Amino acid sequence: MMASLKEKLSLLPDQPGCYLMKNKDHVIIYVGKAKNLRNRVRSYFSGTHDGKTQRLVSEIVDFEYIVVSSEIESLLLEINLIKKHDPKYNIMLKDDKSYPYIKLTNERHPRLLISRKVNRKSGKYFGPYPNATAAQETKRLLDRLYPLRKCKTLPNRVCLYYHIGQCLAPCVNEVTKDQYKDMTSEIVRFLNGGHQDIKRELKEKMLEASEQLNFERAKDLRDQIQHIETVMEKQKVMFDDLDDRDVFGYTYDKGWMCVQVFFMRQGKLIERDVSIFPFYQEPEEDFLTYLGQFYLNHHHLMPKEILIQRDVNAELASEVLQVPVLQPQRGRKKELVELAKKNAGIALKEKFLLIERDEERTIKAVEQLGQRLGIPTPHRIETFDNSNIQGVNPVSAMVVFEDGKPKKKDYRKYHVKTVAGPDDYATMREVIRRRYSRLLKEKSSLPDLIVIDGGKGQMSAAIDVLENELGLSIPVCGLVKDSKHRTSQLIMGEDADVIPLDRRSQAFYLLQRIQDEVHRFAITFHRQTRDKALTKSVLDDIPGVGPKRKQALIRHFGSIKKVREADLDELRKSGIPENLASQIKTYFENLK
Repeated sequence: MMASLKEKLSLLPDQPGCYLMKNKDHVIIYVGKAKNLRNRVRSYFSGTHDGKTQRLVSEIVDFEYIVVSSEIESLLLEINLIKKHDPKYNIMLKDDKSYPYIKLTNERHPRLLISRKVNRKSGKYFGPYPNATAAQETKRLLDRLYPLRKCKTLPNRVCLYYHIGQCLAPCVNEVTKDQYKDMTSEIVRFLNGGHQDIKRELKEKMLEASEQLNFERAKDLRDQIQHIETVMEKQKVMFDDLDDRDVFGYTYDKGWMCVQVFFMRQGKLIERDVSIFPFYQEPEEDFLTYLGQFYLNHHHLMPKEILIQRDVNAELASEVLQVPVLQPQRGRKKELVELAKKNAGIALKEKFLLIERDEERTIKAVEQLGQRLGIPTPHRIETFDNSNIQGVNPVSAMVVFEDGKPKKKDYRKYHVKTVAGPDDYATMREVIRRRYSRLLKEKSSLPDLIVIDGGKGQMSAAIDVLENELGLSIPVCGLVKDSKHRTSQLIMGEDADVIPLDRRSQAFYLLQRIQDEVHRFAITFHRQTRDKALTKSVLDDIPGVGPKRKQALIRHFGSIKKVREADLDELRKSGIPENLASQIKTYFENLK
């Protein structure tokens, strides 16, 4: 441990607060909270830890801390810091979904929508519906029952929805506020669990229509009743109070936590959801962090009450979320919490093998690769490949892998600007220079390892630019393919020493995936560039002739040859302004 880190550890206060762990690039990689900062932060650097915590600690070179006055302040601060910094080791709800809601807008002419974003000012929301199909079916049912407008902006004539009885056509007809008030009140009552009453009213209307011999109307009402039964009565009512509540159960093992959520709406269990993630604090504390993020950072609508297990600080959770958080002691509510916990345990066991297999293929493969190369674990790997055909349309591409997984938002494409002809070494020099001079200028984080998809020459060119031009010391290795274009050797150093790797090891499989990905990305980019060049026209070089005018000219004359042969009058008749027509004629005359 560095002396400066030891000194900072000795100065930690024994007060509540939050701590921010940083890596060598001063990037915040983990945020935590503590009742006692001194004890918690020191615990990371003493004793034994599981593998994933050891990986976290191995990256820490500095930390900051913020003292607060209470435990609730530390929890709220932790949630906000995680949202702000997005640290890679924190609970980020990677499999969290943006659940759909049914939204009733508060516009002059209200609409029913499916929305995944909640803005309470713009309307009323009902849900969530973790099953998107259920939300769509419910909305379709309501569209049949209540003819609200469907279009985003009012047209100037009626549409199909008016003709099939699903819109009152406010675009041409006057629809009063009282009419809308009656319909929206019915929709709210329906979605709040009153569909049984509405079904009963529809039956009465159906019988009345039959008695009046209006059989077509009676048939429509019967169909509506059947749709309600099909869509709304799939779930059994578990609570008579029809309240909205979320039920949480969690379990943990080997440094991983699984949380199961039951969503209950109008007394029915409509859906469940599961999240699995690593944790680094006490499980009860990390569950509270998860709970806070679930509602505060991911904007899920708060239910009337939340049910959780007894080993969590419910009072603290209730104070943070501003809704009742209950820990039932008996009865059906307790059974639901136990059922959620049981399902969490089952899900964790089922997915453990997949989690371990994924770790073998990713982070452990990266650690193994670092060991073989004799460098620290290369958490971020940037890989380059060139692509051209006989030097035509030369391009280069870069892909990024973080902890053994592709990070596609960081991929980059490069049009080669300074190299003429098929010169892979010069191309690599240009691209490496452009990439890392920019990172230096922007003071961005540098990679832990650079991989060149090529042999000794391209690798040496990259090293020369990095060390002699940019003054950077980043490990660089090369990947060599065999005659069948498969990953064959890993080379490193000025003499391109071959680094022995077991071809059945996860590190070798990782390099194969990296090499295949950068080759795919480069080839795809080159094909796009080549196809674009093939569609380029001589008209593209004439100032004032954009894509639309180019299409109009070709459509009018039929070919570039006829455009070239046209006189000024013919060009003007095609809709081209006189000045531009003269410019086009002069351009073609100068080409002769």
